[in-house]
Amino acid sequence: MSLAGKTILMSGGSRGIGLAIALRAARDGANIAMLAKTDSPHPKLEGTIHTAAEQIRAAGGQALPIVGDVREDDDITEAVLRTQGEFGGIDIVINNASVIDLSRSLELNAKKYDLMQDVNVRGTFMLSRAAVPILKDAENPHILSLSPPLNPSPKWLGAHTGYTLAKFGMTMVTLGLAAEFARDGIAANTLWPRTTIATAAVQNLLGGDKVMAASRTADIYADAAYAVLVKPAAEYTGRSLIVEDVLEADGITDFSGYAAIPGTPDDRLFPDIFLD
Repeated sequence: MSLAGKTILMSGGSRGIGLAIALRAARDGANIAMLAKTDSPHPKLEGTIHTAAEQIRAAGGQALPIVGDVREDDDITEAVLRTQGEFGGIDIVINNASVIDLSRSLELNAKKYDLMQDVNVRGTFMLSRAAVPILKDAENPHILSLSPPLNPSPKWLGAHTGYTLAKFGMTMVTLGLAAEFARDGIAANTLWPRTTIATAAVQNLLGGDKVMAASRTADIYADAAYAVLVKPAAEYTGRSLIVEDVLEADGITDFSGYAAIPGTPDDRLFPDIFLD
């Protein structure tokens, strides 16, 4: 199967993992609409929604950059309607937008707690829900959220409670949608990596150059997401998937080409959070 002619509505996507997923789909000739806030360059973060659109077009896809906020219901409605109007429907929703703050509970700012809940959990629910009536008419509809499997281990519940709650909330929303709309043939799955991915979040929040050097590139996430999105929706749903497991199931077992620093052995890579 291919994503040629398929239409993806993604939250975020100006950079990092979201952009990598968009570019992988664009190589098939997919249409990608992005709802993101980054309209102008950020002093510390590379890329805007407009530069992302240029890269998508250069890769062979169609791009619809929509400046907006996944926290705002009107922006979500506009994104869904504009995507449908531009491309004639929606085949895939990718919940990529996410806020991270690993502060301990007593140090976590209340506004940051609210922001994580609004973007990660509410944004995932509202964007997915708004697209469902259109997804029902798609040939192979998918919802994919970039969130981890539910892991009630005290290690993760207590590590950064506010962030853990927000990411697990994304997963619970997605698995709930999978159950609720299974009869409509809409797949809903989550996807999470075993190792850290070399993104701005890792650079700025998880350990700087040292962890970046021990990470994999976003291409591994993009290839796994692609593998999920071409699966038959009616059969492949309600799963909390791991990036490497998805690729291995498709026969890809050598991940050396995904190392951020070529030649880094797998056992020297930094493990991502939430997985034991």
